[in-house]
Amino acid sequence: MTEKRVAVVTGASRGIGAAIAKRLARDGLHVVAIARGLDKLQQVCGEIGQREGSAEPVACDVSDARALAAAIEQVADKHGHIDVLVNNAGITKDGLLLRMSDEDFDTVIDTNLKSAFVAIRAASRSMMRSKSGRIINISSVAGVAGNPGQANYAASKAGLIGLTKTVAREFAGKAITCNAIAPGFITTDMTEGLNEKLKETVKGAIPLKRFGEADEIAATVSFLAGPEAAYITGQVLCVDGGMVM
Repeated sequence: MTEKRVAVVTGASRGIGAAIAKRLARDGLHVVAIARGLDKLQQVCGEIGQREGSAEPVACDVSDARALAAAIEQVADKHGHIDVLVNNAGITKDGLLLRMSDEDFDTVIDTNLKSAFVAIRAASRSMMRSKSGRIINISSVAGVAGNPGQANYAASKAGLIGLTKTVAREFAGKAITCNAIAPGFITTDMTEGLNEKLKETVKGAIPLKRFGEADEIAATVSFLAGPEAAYITGQVLCVDGGMVM
């Protein structure tokens, strides 16, 4: 059995997920980093190791429910416990609703929402045995306020909020908390691809007049996963510079 607390982070190969994995490792947890691409995962885990942290990569397509459930069950069997689960994996397939295909809708829902349900169901068995656990779902301000051209993405992220509140109620008796974080515009590969004019327009709509950083989302995860957040459950924390206040 692994003595350290064990955290499973999905979508951990880049961006916000990688930042979360690195922060939790820095906090002293053993991190199981899950994503589709093994090479990038190994790079993230290698960086964690260089900083004397503890991490291992697990290549898995989170939209494959059976594979994801099996991967998480294997983590629980290997380490004896799962203490923190961060459902961060997410994709976009944007388009106006009238032109959106069933496939594009279903793919986003499967990756962003169903994967969280599958992961929670698998990891919660270990948490219930331990009578403790932290589940943190990475939603989005799009799930709070909606966003034109993102019917699939906004639906998946709003669904995560409903899932979060239900899980919080169902598992509270076992001292398992479940909360959601709704990031606003965060500096990632995705936002770096925007043209400068659009960036300035978006920043103008943010009261703090800047994009957030992945490390700021990771710091919020760190807080929710730590001892000081033991009395917080069923909440949605918007980390968005005041964008949807």
